[in-house]
Amino acid sequence: MSEPLAIETRQLNKVYGSGRTEVVALRQATFQVPKGKVVALLGPSGSGKSTLLTIVGLVIAPTSGQVLINGQLVVDGAHAKTDLRSYRRHHIGFVFQKANLIPFLSAIENVQVALQLNGVGAGKARGRAKELLKNFGVLERSSDMPARLSGGEQQRVAIARALANDPQVLLGDEPTAALDSERAKQVIELFGKIAHEQNAGVIVVTHDHRFLDVFDSIYEMEDGVLKERVAAA
Repeated sequence: MSEPLAIETRQLNKVYGSGRTEVVALRQATFQVPKGKVVALLGPSGSGKSTLLTIVGLVIAPTSGQVLINGQLVVDGAHAKTDLRSYRRHHIGFVFQKANLIPFLSAIENVQVALQLNGVGAGKARGRAKELLKNFGVLERSSDMPARLSGGEQQRVAIARALANDPQVLLGDEPTAALDSERAKQVIELFGKIAHEQNAGVIVVTHDHRFLDVFDSIYEMEDGVLKERVAAA
């Protein structure tokens, strides 16, 4: 019996421009991320990794091809099959190279706001935010503004915010690039833990080859072509 899929793409193509300025960013990109699995996406700058991630995250549309989340067809070429903004808020979490925390909100308020945007009441949102910050070891910093947090602490708050609405899909775009080795390892291991314990599908774009043993499978991109390299043991 095949594993249930959190993410599936079918023959994704993305072309920017036309004629002499045409750039093919993705070529027939097809892959699957089962629920409970964490996948690494490797490749040089400009290979199409971020384009693929933003298409899976429903931020941009492919030129052609399909995106399915939890078995539901949500994108078919340039055509959305649902309200993508609402779907993204409820079902997809993003973590980027920079934490991108709101500078005038405290750590706990940065997590709360993600819940309140989805209609969760202030009291319930604060309770959920405290729970997440505790799970990620930064509850004692909950009242601090982002500028007072270390880089690793900021990333943990950003991950807590991304998980606030229990997304089925978590996407990381170079989330460890600004961190030292020890903090980078902690964040990568945290992504693995989230996938396995919360049954989420996780994709992490990374240039960091030091911690690939955390991933369940590894894909490489070059010139817009996606290939599975090896299954991590």
